[in-house]
Amino acid sequence: MPAEDAFGRLKALVIERTLHHYYEDKDALLLDRLRRRATALALDLPEYLLLLEDPASGPKEWRRLEAEITVGETFFFRFAEQFAALEQHVLPALIAARAAQKRLRIWSAGCSTGAEPYSIAILLDRLLGADRPDWTINILGSDINEDALSAARRGEYGDWSLRSLGEAERRQDFLPGADGRRWTIKPRFRGGVRFERLNLLSLLEGAAPLQLSDYDLILCRNVLIYFRPDMSGRLVDALAARLQPDGWLLLGHAEAGLTTSSALRPVTLAGTLLYRRALQNAAPDPLASRGPGPAAVEPAGTAVLRAPASAGARRPSPGAVLPPVPSGRTAGARAAPPSPASLSVILPALEAADAVRAVADQGRLDEAWTLCGNALAAAPLDAALHMEAGLLHAAMDRAAEAEAAFRRALYLCNRFAMAHYHLGLLLADQNRVGAARRAFAEAGRLARALPPDEPVPGGGRITGEKLAALAGFDWLSGREDVP
Repeated sequence: MPAEDAFGRLKALVIERTLHHYYEDKDALLLDRLRRRATALALDLPEYLLLLEDPASGPKEWRRLEAEITVGETFFFRFAEQFAALEQHVLPALIAARAAQKRLRIWSAGCSTGAEPYSIAILLDRLLGADRPDWTINILGSDINEDALSAARRGEYGDWSLRSLGEAERRQDFLPGADGRRWTIKPRFRGGVRFERLNLLSLLEGAAPLQLSDYDLILCRNVLIYFRPDMSGRLVDALAARLQPDGWLLLGHAEAGLTTSSALRPVTLAGTLLYRRALQNAAPDPLASRGPGPAAVEPAGTAVLRAPASAGARRPSPGAVLPPVPSGRTAGARAAPPSPASLSVILPALEAADAVRAVADQGRLDEAWTLCGNALAAAPLDAALHMEAGLLHAAMDRAAEAEAAFRRALYLCNRFAMAHYHLGLLLADQNRVGAARRAFAEAGRLARALPPDEPVPGGGRITGEKLAALAGFDWLSGREDVP
């Protein structure tokens, strides 16, 4: 069988077996992961197809392949605005509600190498303080990837997984390795965390363990993007059924619009969207009463450090087109910058950009796209809006358009540190090493010139000191910790 025919058959089998529609239009990515497994077994694609179809050898290899094609990136406190909502609102509310029982049950579904459940354990330790020994905390991390779970149980991480943490935070919560580049989570955060292999589809097949119930908080971020929308909706309903009557569900940015479940109520906190089980026959809940409508959206609390995941993101409608470059210039045109090129003039309040960010954080990309286009039509020289346009382009896999938008923002305000930073992330994703490091260096230089404890313009609650640390991290030196 020719290799191309084998790939077509393999693709059909992967989608049929896993229901991962994510790979329907990502042949290059799927081919890379199939070849990775085949090469590990010294097989070509036709031979690998025969292996999977063999009743004796197939089941074991399918488990390995399913793990390979669902490996996702993970790092501690990923998506800072979601963790701000957890730290400032959700976990304090749960602690208050469970003060009598002193017991919390939390589930991190699709936990990969464990950064997410350990991040929750660290937050609870901070919030409970001296009272932590009096509480029973059960945190489950589940994943389909046995290698990732083994790494999670070891609790050892490299700089790449800890890149959002400063040196003081690392030493507070981790034990440094002898080489100075590996870190082990401290024992006090590991006691209440356990890891188990679980395929989320078992929730729909009636095969999930009975103990998967009565959770106070479930995190299932960037897992549902692999499935068809109808399947994602069914999984959300299944997760909701395993929450306490007042429990919380947290999805990824690109998944926020996947549910219309009547059992869940949307809540917007710290610029991000969460869901809470609707309280029955109870007094109005002050947190859950905040719906996702425009009047209920709070200012974005913390900037998105990376553009939202593109997989599963809704594409803009055909008529939704952002305004062209101001004055008809091309993205690469050189001209004298607007005068004065001052942050205080070009970024006076950021209200429009914050509104776009708040809507995008809820996964409503069509609305954010339209809002950004309308705002730019009215204010074509607003650098912050051009940066938001760049993030929206990046969320929809349009790297060239995203780069042009970031460069427009910098043309309008070359002192815009967050635009330099986001441009650096985009270039790093394209392995444009030199250009990425120059962008990060400029972001760091500008950040260090800002007051260290004050929020960076366009960065939500990110301070000058925090941005300087992020920009100073070598984003191109390491990759995932999964073996």
